[in-house]
Amino acid sequence: MRHLFRTVLVAMSALSAAGCMSAAQHRAAVQDDGTDRLTVGTVQREIRVGMPAAEVARVLGAPNIVTTEEGRREVWIYDKIATDNVYSSTQGGFLTLIIGPYLGASAGARSTSQRTLTVIVRFDETQKVRDFSYHASSF
Repeated sequence: MRHLFRTVLVAMSALSAAGCMSAAQHRAAVQDDGTDRLTVGTVQREIRVGMPAAEVARVLGAPNIVTTEEGRREVWIYDKIATDNVYSSTQGGFLTLIIGPYLGASAGARSTSQRTLTVIVRFDETQKVRDFSYHASSF
């Protein structure tokens, strides 16, 4: 009987802890998984003057816009906008199991943010990177 009581107590503690995740923990759980190729870090680490256009496409993917400057030199523009909407709702945990229907205990938080990244890659006549720039913002 004592073993059964201990098992039930451990199970209730686990259920109580499971319902107590903060909004920040929920946000971290739903953040993107980092597989996106177009990031400031990727541009800083991988793109170099003299790099062939095919290599830029392999590293960053296809550009959003391709234009030409004088002398028929190509300019590739990558433009990314990301919106993060996070809503977290937490019920009352252990007490909710016992008296929750009578209390209606819950809490929640909502967060919305946007990130932008614009990358401009200019090529020379031989399709090699002549210059590149980027701008990132978050609000």
